[in-house]
Amino acid sequence: MTAALAAVEFQSNWFQVLQSPFLRNALIGGSLVAIAAGLLGYFVITRQNAFAAHALAHIGFPGATGALLIGAPVTLGLAVFCVGGGLLIGLFGRKVADREMATGTILALATALGVLFASLASANASTTTSVLFGNLLAVTTDQLMIFGAFTAAVVLTLAVLARPLVFASVDPAVAEARGVPVRALGLAFVVLLALTITMAVQVVGTLLLFALVVTPAATALRLTARPARVAAFAVGLALGSVWGGLVLSTMVNLPPSFFIVGLAVLAWGTVLAIAGRGSRRGAAPALVDPPHPH
Repeated sequence: MTAALAAVEFQSNWFQVLQSPFLRNALIGGSLVAIAAGLLGYFVITRQNAFAAHALAHIGFPGATGALLIGAPVTLGLAVFCVGGGLLIGLFGRKVADREMATGTILALATALGVLFASLASANASTTTSVLFGNLLAVTTDQLMIFGAFTAAVVLTLAVLARPLVFASVDPAVAEARGVPVRALGLAFVVLLALTITMAVQVVGTLLLFALVVTPAATALRLTARPARVAAFAVGLALGSVWGGLVLSTMVNLPPSFFIVGLAVLAWGTVLAIAGRGSRRGAAPALVDPPHPH
């Protein structure tokens, strides 16, 4: 252990390395993921979907390993399983308790498939490890195009649905009584979440996913209860974690996932300590003027 730590050295040429093409791809890809994750983080917390978000990352794992078996792109496998799993969770889990049971059941099946596919794809162990822990430095130009399309879909959809989605997330019973299509909005949300998780898995991996999808929004909710401000702060925190993580990993030549997660958690812990438990603002603010159904 001591020898391993001693081998970690400051890289004097880190600034030149930052200008390399693969790090440029990493910066762009990580930024796209941070934007999508930051925008959706508020809804993940308010809708009590943190477990579902975590589960979707693992549900995507057999999609990635299955794609390796048939020679398909890993991103495609992740997207198919994440979106499919998200739709099943949305369809079978209308209430929180039902959703958690449906999520647990689907997660168990996906985990079993993941173990099977991973054992059959043992020759691609490095790729399997990247799915579990992320490999931001391996993001390709083709993946950037997919990330860009997914992020655009998230941003454009939220631009249209943000207001009724906030209403349906904060008070679904009242929203449904007012004619808001709560079920349809829920399905749309899980699809957006699945697309975001498909990207985030390739940045921080399935095991570290919360660092971008949940932690920045949880930090922002300690600072404000207004949905728009939470989204803005969460995006800023996620971007700062990705950018700072890449710079630090380049300086000492270590995987960026650790630094991205570390910075996100550091921000959360700092805000938590400053704000204090007594000053916490609720994650479910009331809407002053709920949207009227058309």
